[in-house]
Amino acid sequence: MTETIKQAEEDRGAQARERDCPTCGQRVPVDRRFVVWCDACEWNVDPGGEQETDPDGGRVERLRRAVAQRHGERLFADLALQPASASPPGTGVSGVVAVALAVAVHGLTVVLAALGLWLLIGRWGEGFQPAIGALLLGLAVLLRPRFGSFTKLRQDAPVLERADAPHLFALLDEVAAAVGTKGVEAVVLGPEANAGVRTYGIRRHRVLRLGLSLWSILDRQERIALLGHEFGHYAHGDTRHGLLVGSALRSLSTWRYVLAPNGGDSLMDLFANLLTALPRWTVHGVTLLLDQATLRASQRAEYLADASAARAAGTDGAAGLMDRLLVMDSAEAALQRETVAARTRIGGPSRGEDREERADGLWERVAAQVASVPQREYERLRRVSELRGHSVDDTHPPTHLRRRHVAQSDHHTPGIVLDASREAAVDGELRQPAQAMARQIVRDGLGA
Repeated sequence: MTETIKQAEEDRGAQARERDCPTCGQRVPVDRRFVVWCDACEWNVDPGGEQETDPDGGRVERLRRAVAQRHGERLFADLALQPASASPPGTGVSGVVAVALAVAVHGLTVVLAALGLWLLIGRWGEGFQPAIGALLLGLAVLLRPRFGSFTKLRQDAPVLERADAPHLFALLDEVAAAVGTKGVEAVVLGPEANAGVRTYGIRRHRVLRLGLSLWSILDRQERIALLGHEFGHYAHGDTRHGLLVGSALRSLSTWRYVLAPNGGDSLMDLFANLLTALPRWTVHGVTLLLDQATLRASQRAEYLADASAARAAGTDGAAGLMDRLLVMDSAEAALQRETVAARTRIGGPSRGEDREERADGLWERVAAQVASVPQREYERLRRVSELRGHSVDDTHPPTHLRRRHVAQSDHHTPGIVLDASREAAVDGELRQPAQAMARQIVRDGLGA
């Protein structure tokens, strides 16, 4: 706690200076932790705006993000004229096209498997045909629909079940019921500033992935809004969360990885790149077609999920969650700084003691650093969001449009109120696994 207070004092000391705007001359505050900008003429509001926002994403990823932004803007305009619940996502011609493309993707995997088996077994001993068959069969196995392993999930991350956290699961069940769906069978904790509900295995076990960096920076109603949004995807039948289309998108992602060009300059690399060029661009084309067929439905589902969040947590809680999405990078950066500080201070005979000391209160320090972000920085990020079309990823509408839609829709009072005693009970159930994760991060780093 002493270190948290010290950090807050240092943060306050980083502020309280001013300078003249070089464009319009207005006095602007200077906080060395954040970008200095002018709210009158928007000088320096987005100093990185000319740079590529996703330099490592590749041409296809940049195109997908641009298409997603255009879809989000058009959809927002449409929703201003009609209710978001006018029609469920994934219906109409685009829904039929998406299903047809998904069936084609999985059909190709079946064809590869059948052809591979025939060449391997039916042509055994006939030249290279069995070897080609084994290759095709292996490719089909690699591209098969993946349902995820609930058993493996338990081995890779801290997992809470109902007996471990009855208050948490009671809250999850209540939020899920409020938005019209069922709860989850398990909660998986992670360090990231994110959250999501996924299904695993043939039996479709529903699991909530809860990123502690995000959970720690939210207030009570923002936490309800987060849960309401994630459960809202299942309540409204989001196409990309479905088994058929979702697994097809993952298969296409695997295709793109398999067919990615080699980075070498040798003759063999150039020949391999030339040989895979046609199938590679075919996969890119099918991916973009499936994106086009599902993006509008997926973004509509996001707006519907936001509406579910507003009904569960109230309009103010849902709008607050949208603001927190703008500072997710700050939460992740705070965790990274904490990790680096812990690993550089650990050493000598008191190594174990130092590790425990740094792990203690890790999530509270991350939350304190994000809490010190001034409202002026939130305003700058909102303006940057409008300039860049910021979104969580290429399946989400721009964040500023999501917030505006929540604010302009019917005002909701909280359907579920998370009071202090209930929050304390939930936090108490999360404390031990969260502390265990903090110790792991301090010991092994975020990349472990």
